[in-house]
Amino acid sequence: MGDFITLAGVGMTYATASGPVEALRDITLGVRRGELVALVGPSGCGKSTLLRIVAGLRRATLGVVTVDGRPVSRPIPEVGMVFQAPVLLKWRRVLDNVLLPAELAGRDPSAHRGRAHALLELVGLGEFAAKYPTELSGGMQQRASLCRALLLDPPLLLMDEPFGALDAMTRDEMNLELLRVWGEARTGNGARKTILFVTHSISEAVFLADRVVVMTPRPGRIAKVLDVPLPRPRTVETRATADFGALSLKIYEALIAR
Repeated sequence: MGDFITLAGVGMTYATASGPVEALRDITLGVRRGELVALVGPSGCGKSTLLRIVAGLRRATLGVVTVDGRPVSRPIPEVGMVFQAPVLLKWRRVLDNVLLPAELAGRDPSAHRGRAHALLELVGLGEFAAKYPTELSGGMQQRASLCRALLLDPPLLLMDEPFGALDAMTRDEMNLELLRVWGEARTGNGARKTILFVTHSISEAVFLADRVVVMTPRPGRIAKVLDVPLPRPRTVETRATADFGALSLKIYEALIAR
């Protein structure tokens, strides 16, 4: 299985009033099709910047980025993004929020209503399609945000600390929900979606990912890439295993190494 995302020598330097700020340096990484890769690192190390570069929302100042074999030089259409805040439009009902990507893409929203309803059913929100975001809990709003990202069946999901603002119990529930949706909401060709997932939580990274990429403080570089050989499907019990703890410790040691 070939790489769906490739980053070769990627660097990013911002121009500021007080001088240049180097955010990323020499990022070289391949992400296989259907793989879930977590990025962990200290605040300000460029994790979110890297997601935006992959999405084509920012141009890297150095290096080459490709998605599905095509160089990224502008925003790419085949991507769904999920942020820390759900960013739902409070004046639109949940179903209409989920349909928003179709409208922005110039498509007929009515042609996507069936898929929108199916996605809401998939995440347990079928009964809430006509509700407004303020009538939903934080976890439910994030489920709706995930449905919105999946509406146009993108092969790539970029997730920027999507569960970081949730309480611990709801965050654990959303981790399980993401793994379930990842397995069930596949692309049109039946393949799992490729996911890049940014988090500050070591345990979340180990629980979700096939591989964990540990980044250094700014300028962000790749300190270490660790495989996660824990069997799937993963459950709450997975977190209590010795292998889970040992891998978490390895990631912690990589993060604090200088």
